[in-house]
Amino acid sequence: MQHIQWFPGHMTKAMRMMEESVRLVDGVLVVLDARAPAATINKKLNRLFGGKPVLYILNKADLADDKKTDASLSAFSKAGMAALKCAATRQGSARAIAARVGELLREKFAKDEAKGMERVPKLMVCGVPNTGKSSVINALGGGKRAATGDKAGVTRGKQWIRCAGFELLDTPGTMPPSFDDQTLARHLAYIGSINDDILDMSELALEFLREISVTYPDFLRERYEIEDFSSPLAMYEQVCRRRGFMLRGGDFDYERGGKAIIDDFRKGRLGAISLECAADYADSLR
Repeated sequence: MQHIQWFPGHMTKAMRMMEESVRLVDGVLVVLDARAPAATINKKLNRLFGGKPVLYILNKADLADDKKTDASLSAFSKAGMAALKCAATRQGSARAIAARVGELLREKFAKDEAKGMERVPKLMVCGVPNTGKSSVINALGGGKRAATGDKAGVTRGKQWIRCAGFELLDTPGTMPPSFDDQTLARHLAYIGSINDDILDMSELALEFLREISVTYPDFLRERYEIEDFSSPLAMYEQVCRRRGFMLRGGDFDYERGGKAIIDDFRKGRLGAISLECAADYADSLR
């Protein structure tokens, strides 16, 4: 498997911009992917927040294993980190987020009110690419306020967005400058946080099948009619056979097969899958 490393030059600029801008906000919303909550935490970002209240949003919870998501929330709570799960594209998510933000900022704004100050809360929204930051902003704003996409790097510059009850500072997706844990790096690749153009999708699909055959074999059996779990390659070739990804001469079209496997996961066609639980990485959440 290739060693995954991805930190485009514009992300250094983004990190510097966020460090300068954090003093302008009252709190921070960090958007994580509920399927990979440990992988999508950028601990370098955590150090930039300077003691500001932070709410971790485990987004895309509708695509994740609910039991593992709940276990992840417990891990955040034990670490003293405020967190909630949501699916930003579904109704009700904005109310849930706004309620938790109100709790998070209650003490701060009570002090302001005591001084006769009234103002709109300002929040920075950040996270690694493709976790759904823009979807969270659009949910809070009640409409399309930020560009969304399923590729890493849709948001490139900071922008202030006025939503009902908040001013939100949207920021570009940023990655940790190094990937010490290659398992978590692969999880980032699976969910689309890393540019697909730098990845070998066939190798990535093989590694994905290796992992999921252990944790969710029934999903693979149901989707692809896989019965032979003896090797990732045997599973891979069954997917190609089942989907008709064949070349002339009877060879398997591994390229199309790999893209289809990863896309099936990203779109939730395989089922509600979590790649990890934050409880398994509790010591490294902060």
